[in-house]
Amino acid sequence: MPKIYSYSRLESYEKCLQKFKFRYIDKIIPEVEKSVEAHLGKSVHHALEWLYTQVKEKRIPSIDDLIENYVQAWEREFAPNMLIVNKQLTFKDYQIKGVEFLVSYYISNKPFDENTLELEKRIYLTLDKEGKYKLTGFIDRLSYNLTTNEYEIHDYKTANSPPSMERLKKDRQLALYSLAIKELFGEDKEVKMVWHFLALNKKFIHKKTNEELQTLKTEVIALIEKIESTTNFPPNVSPLCSWCEYKSICPAWKK
Repeated sequence: MPKIYSYSRLESYEKCLQKFKFRYIDKIIPEVEKSVEAHLGKSVHHALEWLYTQVKEKRIPSIDDLIENYVQAWEREFAPNMLIVNKQLTFKDYQIKGVEFLVSYYISNKPFDENTLELEKRIYLTLDKEGKYKLTGFIDRLSYNLTTNEYEIHDYKTANSPPSMERLKKDRQLALYSLAIKELFGEDKEVKMVWHFLALNKKFIHKKTNEELQTLKTEVIALIEKIESTTNFPPNVSPLCSWCEYKSICPAWKK
């Protein structure tokens, strides 16, 4: 059986070995399963998925309908024990942030005529010739630009500030999804990566060459082989610990 990895699994390994072990080896269910930031992101993603589902069916919802859908998504999975790192903000503050993100996005992108093909598209990518390693993930939105004849992978971010363009150019997630789209539709197809940073109402665009994508594939295979040979999983103390759902059981924070 081939081993199937995800981008989040690879990222978790590189950020903190102890967290990787808790989640993917020990499969420990944390006391607090997610932060309010994660809840905000999921609720906004759900609302945008609903919006483009309506658009694909030749309907453009009003901005009020979009916000109503978002509020319903927020309330449906809201839990009062969610982690809040920034103690100066309340759950209501975060909910309002989502409304602001969606209002700005709606105004800037209406009538949403980007020729959306699929939403939350699950992809599978075969990393090696033998089919030993595979990668899976979900594309927020896949469209096909009829003007440029390019596939576009759209990804929504709710972080307060984006990384530099140089860091985005090194982003592996959408590059791996680009490989999957080329595997599906043909290596000669052009694939553009589009990041929507909703807090700033800005989007960043980049495109990888086939040579860059093949190099990435080799690097990811090497990373997976490193993961599978790892036997020691020490914690990595960093600012990210404040958002970690395993902090209460982490040996680095026992005191």
